[in-house]
Amino acid sequence: MEKVDSAFIQDVEHRPKFTITEAESIPVIDLLILNSSDFSTEKNCKELSSLVAEVKDACKKWGFFQVINHGVSEYREKIELGSRKFFALPKEEKRKVKRDELNSMGYYDTELTKNVRDWKEVFDFTVENPTVVPLSHDPDDKELKELHNQWPEYPPELRDVCEKYVQEMQKLSYKLLELISLSLDLPAKRLNGFFKNQTSFARLNHYPPCPIPHLALGVGRHKDAGALTILAQDDIGGLEVKRKTDGEWIRVKPTLDAYIINVGDAIQVWSNNEYESVEHRVVVNSEKERFSIPFFLNPSHYTWIGPLEELVNEKNPAKYKAYNWGMLFAHRKNSNFKKRDDENLEIHHFKA
Repeated sequence: MEKVDSAFIQDVEHRPKFTITEAESIPVIDLLILNSSDFSTEKNCKELSSLVAEVKDACKKWGFFQVINHGVSEYREKIELGSRKFFALPKEEKRKVKRDELNSMGYYDTELTKNVRDWKEVFDFTVENPTVVPLSHDPDDKELKELHNQWPEYPPELRDVCEKYVQEMQKLSYKLLELISLSLDLPAKRLNGFFKNQTSFARLNHYPPCPIPHLALGVGRHKDAGALTILAQDDIGGLEVKRKTDGEWIRVKPTLDAYIINVGDAIQVWSNNEYESVEHRVVVNSEKERFSIPFFLNPSHYTWIGPLEELVNEKNPAKYKAYNWGMLFAHRKNSNFKKRDDENLEIHHFKA
């Protein structure tokens, strides 16, 4: 077993002192207005402006928000069922589609990765199949590789369900991106172009009951490197967010059929720190298993991420140097298989 670092020990020793109360929970935002095809009426324009203001406030105060009336309920029910069927399979059956150093898509568990931080098993699949990414994180290495989805024999419907689900996630992602763009006083589609040939992927998570909940986490504290994460969690819950106002860890109470949205590091850099990517983690349960499905909206591998020129001026200079998304993506993925002396690349490494 690998050595547990001090940050992990601090995480498991310092549990939240309280769970979040309804009055102080992360905002729940109703997207019903986006289902209307006509924003031309004065009423709809006012409602859209109000919605954009809600998104702005949530991104500023929390870096997180929940959405309801998102239009994905039917597809969500199907993929949640498929996820439960897959993880119920014997381990040797699931490992037939295990990931490896060349292809990071597929199944893995904590025993495979020897990662004592994370008490879970996972199945990853990309939106675009294949997805093109750099072979290594070395900026001088221009060679590319393809990530291919692997699909298990059972449940036989899982591939079709997953592929349809991520198409719906893409639609929701662009709606959210456009709201965020508008909240930054930018054109609605200002960010959309970064996601041609995207490296986005989805993940099925299973957290089995943990006999040592005081010594383990489902996922250690971290920030998401991409643009947006859209999370479906079950009614068990376990997600905790580090509140910006006082640094307390706050449990996110599950909301029926809601998605939990958090802005990632890419949004923080594009917005030139107007919005902040916030630390979060997942705690385990000693009695009940938990399922969740995050969707990670990531740019194309050739995208350079830096503060948007419209948000930079003499009074508000660029706070980051531009970096290549593919390099950072490869660096993080490769760290899952090779123990390195250097730390994971983070956006603070690119501060101007």
